[in-house]
Amino acid sequence: MTSFSLDELFNLISNHNKWRLRYTVNLIASENVMSRTAWLAYISDFEHRYAEGKPGKRYYEGTKYIDILEPWANELMAKLVHAKHADVRPTSGTISNAGIFRILGDVGDKALIAPVQAGAHVSHTKYGTLGALGIEQVEMPYDSESMNVDVDKAIKMIEEVKPKFIVMGGSVYLFPHPVRELADAAKSVGSRIVYDAAHVLGLIVGGAWRNPLDHGADIITASTHKTFPGPQGGFYGVREDEELFKAIYKTIFPYFLSNHHLHHIPALLVTAMEMESFGEAYANQVVRNARRLAEALAEAGFKVLGEHLGYTRSHQVVIDVRKQGGGHKAAKMLQDANIIVNKNLLPYDPPTAIKDPSGLRIGVQEMTRFGMKEDEMEVIAGFFKEVLIDKKDPKEVASRVSEFRAGFTSIKYSFDDRKVEFHDTVLDLIK
Repeated sequence: MTSFSLDELFNLISNHNKWRLRYTVNLIASENVMSRTAWLAYISDFEHRYAEGKPGKRYYEGTKYIDILEPWANELMAKLVHAKHADVRPTSGTISNAGIFRILGDVGDKALIAPVQAGAHVSHTKYGTLGALGIEQVEMPYDSESMNVDVDKAIKMIEEVKPKFIVMGGSVYLFPHPVRELADAAKSVGSRIVYDAAHVLGLIVGGAWRNPLDHGADIITASTHKTFPGPQGGFYGVREDEELFKAIYKTIFPYFLSNHHLHHIPALLVTAMEMESFGEAYANQVVRNARRLAEALAEAGFKVLGEHLGYTRSHQVVIDVRKQGGGHKAAKMLQDANIIVNKNLLPYDPPTAIKDPSGLRIGVQEMTRFGMKEDEMEVIAGFFKEVLIDKKDPKEVASRVSEFRAGFTSIKYSFDDRKVEFHDTVLDLIK
């Protein structure tokens, strides 16, 4: 077993921090960064504490302050997504999905999910949470022209299958799923619509993406750290049904979590307040950046999916890099150039291609958070071309990528320019 000294441990942490926050252009579609203000709220003694149960009715003492913060976070998150009820305890979007799926379906019941080609998350499938709960996955038909659920065929399937619930939303996700178009059919058979907004929560809050609860969904689930730039975690909101919310709430704890990572809640509150103030400007810039990056990549010679539909309406851009050696090779070459992306299956890839798929999934939300706009997207597309088409040495390009990134190290759309009084941090108290 390798032995590390304490100095080596902290040196590795420092190297990671500098590399990812100063030297690289991060285009992972499922990541983001908190503001410094939210980070201050994240680092507290709440990290050490338990608060099982609900505010005011805990199984532990010592919770009087989290009992104020947790309802506040629930209330603000509900307001941001137009829900009547919300719960910020889940430690991930997948945990949110698990609690909801368990309430909506029993072993052997059927759930309709968005097609895998349309970006369904693993938690929606028989390989993830649905399978673990013994609920049968039924995929809605896919329309390659719209790169989305085939509405007419899906309505017929809903009427025939009569699923307990329908899941929309996804992880490879360029265009909104047709919630409004399927809502009447779902209601006619007594089926609930669950919308997994993990990737697009920030766009929904900022008004740049359809709010599924306004279009007929019953429940929204999400991660809190993708286009919504908060701490890693999850939440869910229920439009109206108080009894349904209570049932899910009682299932999240104790079935799927014990303690719910209390330090995440103050940081989430800061981020929610920032999104309330700056979310519209941020979300709109994210979408503009994604579209401009897609256009610039196409102009540079890449095959960018969705051209006939305007490339994207989300934070994501998807490109086919088979001509550039495939997704695995392309992602590694870009990492050597200090550009971080992930390889990804494309709609026409077989599942067996998972280790070396045809595509790359790109997200612009974090670089937008650091202040990049359309002009910078053109520069980034130029770096892609140099590495993957012109075949320049990635390590030579890496130094110029880092020089470019050096101009974008401050978080925008945040409270970081305000003076925040933050007394008695943990380090002050234990020095």
